[in-house]
Parts: sequence; structure tokens; C-alpha cells
Amino acid sequence: MEKGKIIFLNGVSSSGKSTLAKLLQGKLTEPYCWLSLDNFLSTIHDKFYNSEYRATLRQAMRAMHHTIKLFSDLGLNVIVDHVLEKQEWLEECVKILNESSVLFVHVTCPLEELRRREKERGDRPIGQAEGQLTQLNPKDTYDITVDTAKKSCVDEIIDILNYPEKLAAFKILWAKYNK
Repeated sequence: MEKGKIIFLNGVSSSGKSTLAKLLQGKLTEPYCWLSLDNFLSTIHDKFYNSEYRATLRQAMRAMHHTIKLFSDLGLNVIVDHVLEKQEWLEECVKILNESSVLFVHVTCPLEELRRREKERGDRPIGQAEGQLTQLNPKDTYDITVDTAKKSCVDEIIDILNYPEKLAAFKILWAKYNK
């Protein structure tokens, strides 16, 4: 069985990953399952947001990373909507997905737009997105960077899928972490 393709969207909160994922699903010519960090985190009930939350969060995060691989291994294409705030999360994803075809997309938009979206959403602490900007990993190794304030970003992502040889970011990171 052929593995499914993975479009891995990485960007701070309110950068437009979820909207981009939905637009991609509508425009791609093959079905893609959407796996979202928000959905995985929502599997933890609010009453567990206490001292044990970090351990439960870590387990849910690991489950998401393995689920991405499971879907791909079963031949399903996947769009991943993630915020890789910790280096260990990035390294885990690279380790788990190193044999998969991954298009690694850095999702951005101008800071003013982040602030506007965050305020408009009303379901995130004000300043969360801006605070994540310095924590996002990696800083520079992506197959493509898109600005969701521009209308062309969906087409840019779909276009690069036609050139599998350009999907090198995860391979570069795998080599870097396994020296």
C-alpha cells in the first residue's frame, strides 16, 4: 500500500492554518484528512487543566504525532494543523515521519493581522500568537512559507505538491538531528 501524502502546516495561533486547511481540502483533487492540534487538545476536559495537565498534554501531543503517521501509513493523505512551540515536538515529528512524504509549510501573516484575528476570534488569550512567534520551531527549515494575508497561498502549496523532489525540509531536519 502506498503511503498517504502529508501537508504539515506549522504556524502560530491565528496565523490562518485552520482556514488554509479547509481551503486546501476544497481545492485539492484528492481527499485529505485534517488533523488539528486544537482538536487533539480538546480531547482533554477543562477540569484537568491543573498540575497534571502538562503530562496529559504531552501524551495527547504524542498521540497526534503518531496518528499522523498512522493515517499516512494506511494510505490516507493528511493536512496537519500544528503549532510546534517546543523543539522536542519538532524532533519527535521528524523522527516519526522521516520515511513519509511531507510538505512542510510555514504559515505566516503580518503581526497586525495576527492581532486582529486573535481579537476577532475571542477564544484565545490576547497576545498568545505574538508570544508564540519566538517559540515556533524551526526558525528557518521549511519547504515553503506562505502568507495567509495573500490570496495565492493555497495555489502555492498545491503547486509545490507537483514537485516531490522539493519536499526536503523533513529530510534536512532528519539528517541534522541524526548526526
